[in-house]
Amino acid sequence: MDAKVAQSLQLSCIWINPENIRTKPKDSLTFSRRLKEHQQVQVFASTNLRCSRNKNRHRLLPLTVSCSLNNFPASTLESESSPASDDEALILKSKSQEIEPLLNGRCIYLVGMMGSGKTTIGKILSEVLDYSFFDSDKLVEQAVQGTSVAEIFKLHGETFFRQRETDALKELSLMHRLVVSTGGGAVVRPINWKYMNKGISVWLDVPLEALAQRIAAVGTHSRPLLHHEPGDAYTKALKRLSTLFEQRSDAYENANARVSLENIAAKLGHNDVLSLTPNIIAIEALEQIETFLEEESA
Repeated sequence: MDAKVAQSLQLSCIWINPENIRTKPKDSLTFSRRLKEHQQVQVFASTNLRCSRNKNRHRLLPLTVSCSLNNFPASTLESESSPASDDEALILKSKSQEIEPLLNGRCIYLVGMMGSGKTTIGKILSEVLDYSFFDSDKLVEQAVQGTSVAEIFKLHGETFFRQRETDALKELSLMHRLVVSTGGGAVVRPINWKYMNKGISVWLDVPLEALAQRIAAVGTHSRPLLHHEPGDAYTKALKRLSTLFEQRSDAYENANARVSLENIAAKLGHNDVLSLTPNIIAIEALEQIETFLEEESA
């Protein structure tokens, strides 16, 4: 077949069992352990017929493989490459489409300590669920003429900030199909739970040592409750986080679902929770939300 005539060739759909895949040094496919938990993977193979030849005058055709799971959109893998993130994206999409109808438009509120990844995970969840994303801190900043949270604390104090935070959560509670990243201290005011309980609250539970490492890496200047602590960045972050967590831990327990990074790492055999990808954490969040919904409807 002339490459100028046929631009691409679509091979017929085949079903393969991941357990039959054998890795090779080159031109091979690998599947993560999570994807192997599914019984079969639907694989479509296609190639662009570019006319190139090796020294033996044989045609060389670059191969591209796309995988789809349970009829969800395919992700493309080129030969010699099979990133784990593609597997995670498939599972994430599958899980989101399972629970989205069960949510009935209810909002999701992410709670947790500063630096726990509420904004990052929130944006992922909003995208896969086709929800809108809001950061309550950003809404407070907008309400105070764009003043940063750090400046609000400095100029007006924490009480002023907490009231504006409550105002923002009240407004958000009147809406539907939102993922909301809340401030680390939002859980301490009972009235905030009145608003968040109209939706589903999810606690991102991250070990304090990991939080301190993450915050120290980017600095404490934007963290008004940490910036004035003495010592190096990690030490003062860990010291202050420990105090704050002691004050808030009972309040975090009020969340409808808990996503423990320690538990995820243990299940996957990771020694460091900071090595967990945002997609993996988002998958666990969806699974915990699903568990809550099942228990709620039982």
